[in-house]
Amino acid sequence: MAGLNLIAQALSIYDDELKLAVCNHRFQEMFGLPDHLITPGARFDDTIRFIAESGEYGPVDDIDDLVQQRVDQALNFAPHYMERERGNGQFISVEGAPMPNGGWVSVYTDITNTKQVENLLRARSEELSEQVLAHTEELRAANRKLAASNSSLEETKRQLTEIERHTRLTTEMMPAHIAHVDQDGYYTYTNRRLSAVFPGRPSKILGMHISDALGETSHARIKPHLEAAYNGKSPVFEFTEDHSSRRIRVALTPDPAGGIYVLSMDITEETQTRVALQQSRRREMAAQMTSGLAHDFSNLLTIILGMQGKLDKMTLPAEANDLVQGTLSAARRGGRLLNRIADMTGNRTLRPKATDMHMLLHELKILASPSLPQAMGLSVLDNTPDGALLLDPGLLQDALLNLILNARDACSATGQITISAHIVGETWLEISVTDTGPGFSNEALDKALNPFFTTKGGEGSGLGLPMVYDTVKLAGGDFSIGNTISGARVTLRLPYRKAPDAQGGLALLVEDSEELRATFRDMLIGLGHSVIEATSVDEACALMADVEDISLVLSDIRLQGEATGLDLLTRLQGSGRPIFLMTSLPLQDPLHRAALKSAPVLQKPFTTEQLSKLLNAETAA
Repeated sequence: MAGLNLIAQALSIYDDELKLAVCNHRFQEMFGLPDHLITPGARFDDTIRFIAESGEYGPVDDIDDLVQQRVDQALNFAPHYMERERGNGQFISVEGAPMPNGGWVSVYTDITNTKQVENLLRARSEELSEQVLAHTEELRAANRKLAASNSSLEETKRQLTEIERHTRLTTEMMPAHIAHVDQDGYYTYTNRRLSAVFPGRPSKILGMHISDALGETSHARIKPHLEAAYNGKSPVFEFTEDHSSRRIRVALTPDPAGGIYVLSMDITEETQTRVALQQSRRREMAAQMTSGLAHDFSNLLTIILGMQGKLDKMTLPAEANDLVQGTLSAARRGGRLLNRIADMTGNRTLRPKATDMHMLLHELKILASPSLPQAMGLSVLDNTPDGALLLDPGLLQDALLNLILNARDACSATGQITISAHIVGETWLEISVTDTGPGFSNEALDKALNPFFTTKGGEGSGLGLPMVYDTVKLAGGDFSIGNTISGARVTLRLPYRKAPDAQGGLALLVEDSEELRATFRDMLIGLGHSVIEATSVDEACALMADVEDISLVLSDIRLQGEATGLDLLTRLQGSGRPIFLMTSLPLQDPLHRAALKSAPVLQKPFTTEQLSKLLNAETAA
């Protein structure tokens, strides 16, 4: 305001409702305005009426009509420049410009002296023709209008620069690479996120050809789709990048002005989650298909075992006794097979937690060694990094033990089994089990993952490798078999996820969806918490009253019953425990907005890392 009051011009700013936002002292002095008309919120039409009644515009027949005309002009918010003579004989110029968010700013300049000089020149310059004077006056007026136009253009340029800055900032914050290439494949725009999607590739690629930026292998995979985009199509495709083994999704959109817009995203975690979900659905279908059959078959086996047990107690010829024992053995084997089927299709829930891979592999060797012949060697090549990983150690250890025993059977009494583990491109934990046996036959390579396929004759069930495959897919990983120069190789790839720092303590999880509750439970366990659960506000309050060791509360906003997570916040005020809310409601929802004012809120869906950051931030605070 001090700066505005120092300038010679009068200045006023009205908002989009034509109410005064700000003005300087010169504005009040120039028009002789009372204090209430220079107070923020003063109405534009009241000001026009006051200065019209004061004789600003000279004699006016209909003041109401004049006020309405000025209001209508103001509502158009169009840039303008004009010069007029006031009722007191003073000349002023009026320059107005709209503002980006509505409203307008006006600058009033006293040009009386300028006009007087012009009149003096006209009076004293008898040698100057009227035409020259008129042209001079027009030129000066044109210069003033030009200056006003330049100011308007500079403001427009500033606004466009600001819009461009916001747009670039937005694109650079997006977890994707956004770019534009011209007709020849050279980058004309990039949000400098290429290295975030393609690790190891440069980020400063403006002016670079797309083949040089992506590398020969990745460009070869994208090239057919680029050609399709140059021909007017909009392909969307996925591929696995060789260097880091990450899954990339690319969308290409033709630019009508020439070239192609490129959007590429790292969807590795999305793909891993999709694989795990697909495997869960397959297992559910398998369980539905086999449960009824297994139930009936189990009853039949029970009857057979009972009848054979009675026959075994009777005095029968030796030949008949051998048949009874054979029948009993087959029935018991069928029972064991049913148990294996139940294990494979049953509700084996993946429970990832912070796991020390060095310790897991060390314990695996201790567990497996007693089952191997004395002349058979077992080596563990552990190249995994230090630090805990997020995985299910029980299921992984069971899967590796299964593979070791399969390798033992393939090698007979002598041989070597090697387990190697390392990280691939900060994306996968890869574990390979190799042996020096005869390797997989061509038939085994084709059918090894088919349930009940076995090369062990009556000794095998054919469910070992399918169960390992199931475990890996449940985790969102990949599984492959093959042969080496010296024997067979089975490779597991599990998502490489570092375990967040454990917080510890007992967490109360309040969520009415059973499926979501299981997901959030696993997240909290992976962060080192013990978990108790509730589905409603009343149940949560009862647990809070009965269990003193609860260290934090994680609650959904919408819960079972009429009470919400906000009601839970109110009831637990003063408990001293940190309370965190989560929701899938949009930000515009009143409950979501109210929650943000009261507690930290996580927007669903969220990751374990996001949950960990929220808990860490609150603990640090």
